[in-house]
Amino acid sequence: MAEQTVEVEDTYAEAFRSLYAEILVTARDRVWLDHACQAVTGNASSSIFCDCEAGVDRYVGPGGDGSFPTPDGRPGAIIQFHVPRFRKDRVAALERVLLTRISQNILTCPTTACFNLLDTDPYYKLGRKISFFGDGHQFRDERFGRKVWVLPIMGGEFVLDRRFGFADGIMGGNLWFFGETLDASLAATEAGVAAAAKVPGVIMPFPGGIAASGSKAGSAYKFLFASTNHPFCPTLREKLGDASQVPPNVRSIMEIIINGRSLEAVSEATQAAIAATRTFPGLVKISAGNYGGRLGKSWVWLRPELHQEAAG
Repeated sequence: MAEQTVEVEDTYAEAFRSLYAEILVTARDRVWLDHACQAVTGNASSSIFCDCEAGVDRYVGPGGDGSFPTPDGRPGAIIQFHVPRFRKDRVAALERVLLTRISQNILTCPTTACFNLLDTDPYYKLGRKISFFGDGHQFRDERFGRKVWVLPIMGGEFVLDRRFGFADGIMGGNLWFFGETLDASLAATEAGVAAAAKVPGVIMPFPGGIAASGSKAGSAYKFLFASTNHPFCPTLREKLGDASQVPPNVRSIMEIIINGRSLEAVSEATQAAIAATRTFPGLVKISAGNYGGRLGKSWVWLRPELHQEAAG
């Protein structure tokens, strides 16, 4: 029996521009590297109520992507941090994110070091600011062919680059997976996350890469600027009647949010996730969230071939 291909709606994910930083964290082994990654990306799923959106792009060096060697030859992880570009304080906000998270979560983690991956001008003099923790005993040095600050700490030394760059990125790429059951939508979305994660240059900031509580702009409450996307809540189908946008055979909708260094990277990850899930059992439809261009102008088409043909 031939596999059934699910519908991929002819729509787009309405992404928007971000300001992002990209760092490389290394550690003695994968155990301590994972501890550092989990800590520094904590509480960074959604810019709705977090200071940033952050996640691991990929593991590099020994035990990871061997084509990307780390400066100190140890296991490493590339981590991205995004803040929306429409924030007026975006440059200062991103610096606060890096200053807080590196000093509190990387510096404190045993055996770690921290390096910059974006060679830009302007840049943050982050190494100098964090080095003040050395209480006058910190010093500048050149290690691994890089200009670094070295902080004496009780566990030995903490080494980090002097400068950290920042650049324009993309936030808000997304995919929605409509399932006949919760298990079906979750399993398909997990497969989508695994496929998208193989694309360099992107992160999926929600827990396990998946958001179970997709949101809409605005709320019935004046003190909230985002709330549950009620037209797509399966348990509200009968209550909402014709206002519901949940198909009759759908019981659960899971979402992947994809941020990245470029629209091209986010689009590639989107297509990888779609290709990995189009024949998934119990999956009814793949779609995405958009707001008619009110949120952002970086559109990630789910079926780009149709629009390439139209443009041609």
